Amino acid sequence: MQQNTEAGDSAGLKNMQQLIQLRWMAVGGQILTIAIVHFGFGIRLPLDHMGAALAFLVAFNLFSLLRWRQRQEVADGELFIALLVDVGTLTVQLYLSGGAANPFIFLYLLQVSLGAVLLRPGYTRTMVAVTAACFMGLTFIHRPLAIPMDNARGLASPYIQGLLICFALNAALLAVFITRISRNLRARDAHLADLRQRAAEEEHIVRMGLLASGAAHELGTPLATLSVILGDWQRMQPFAAEPELRQEIEEMQAQVARCKTIVSGILLSAGEARGESPVQTTVRAFLDELVAEWRATRSPDALAYANAFGDDLPIVSDSALKQTIYNVLDNAFEASPGWVGLDAARDGDELVLTVSDAGPGFAPGMLAQLGKPYQSSKGRPGGGLGLFLVVNVARTLGGSVAAHNRPEGGAAVTLRLPLAAIRFEEIADDGN
Repeated sequence: MQQNTEAGDSAGLKNMQQLIQLRWMAVGGQILTIAIVHFGFGIRLPLDHMGAALAFLVAFNLFSLLRWRQRQEVADGELFIALLVDVGTLTVQLYLSGGAANPFIFLYLLQVSLGAVLLRPGYTRTMVAVTAACFMGLTFIHRPLAIPMDNARGLASPYIQGLLICFALNAALLAVFITRISRNLRARDAHLADLRQRAAEEEHIVRMGLLASGAAHELGTPLATLSVILGDWQRMQPFAAEPELRQEIEEMQAQVARCKTIVSGILLSAGEARGESPVQTTVRAFLDELVAEWRATRSPDALAYANAFGDDLPIVSDSALKQTIYNVLDNAFEASPGWVGLDAARDGDELVLTVSDAGPGFAPGMLAQLGKPYQSSKGRPGGGLGLFLVVNVARTLGGSVAAHNRPEGGAAVTLRLPLAAIRFEEIADDGN
């Protein structure tokens, strides 16, 4: 919910910035129009008072520019006040130049249109009422302006010329402004849709985590029982006297121990391990140990491992990160049992891991849906969850996952993880 609010605030800030830009255009347009009417048409205008109104508008816009550089949240009420200031300044200018008889009276429609696009219906109705009241007030209270209403002259009439300029301003400003506002709103809607998708994926992960944690707890007791029974068998005379049986029991004990390790890893990833604490290690040691464990348990025909990280850094050994890299390696191993490659490097403040294989590669549709659950070429129920978890863990750490097909055949998956998310920061002892 907080992320949704931030998306709305961002759109509000962009809309306020558009209003500030529009106000600069309005200031320039008013200066040009006053100069043409006063000096070109010879129609006398109170330049001192109109100049004061323009100076106020410039000062207000400078204040708005500084204020919204420092703040990131813009409420509907603040947008409404900004539009009211524009309406008030326009009303003063119209009062000084003929009131409702001024052809630029229809610039009120611009303010109403902007309010309809930017504000909630309640504010929009208020804007309509305010501009209508200003229009009616200007029919009674204004400084007269000598503009001949000789409409029969067509475009030669100063009044018709003023109407044409007013129409052109309304049309141009509305086209530019509403196009920009629509772009802002589309960007906000796309951001909200992305947030909703992420929330759904995270809820999916939570359900999977609860299922895995429950299964791990349930498996703990039978595994412990099997371990005890195998230990008893190993000491029993019939089994101890047979080397082959003793060897098979040892192999069974090793597999049970591995199952218990996997269960402990699941509980650790779920934050339920008892007596466990983060282990400090380094990038090189973490990757070397991870590769050694994966090679010992999977026994690939060929694993090309290259660690070009550079200067080593202390990090916290994280089981979720380890399982994430395992998932990528496992996917590559399933696609290409004969060869898997892992390259580790550093790019600025990021750890870059690239896992390659010599398999058939990704289908174009899978590349477009990378990280979506149940998107897999393996053709089995539940496929695609590995990369789904990889993408979400990387995103939680502030990183990213990308995939592409290699020109020489096979595929490559690249994880980019910020070192700040996994780096070990030693806390200084203050003596307390």
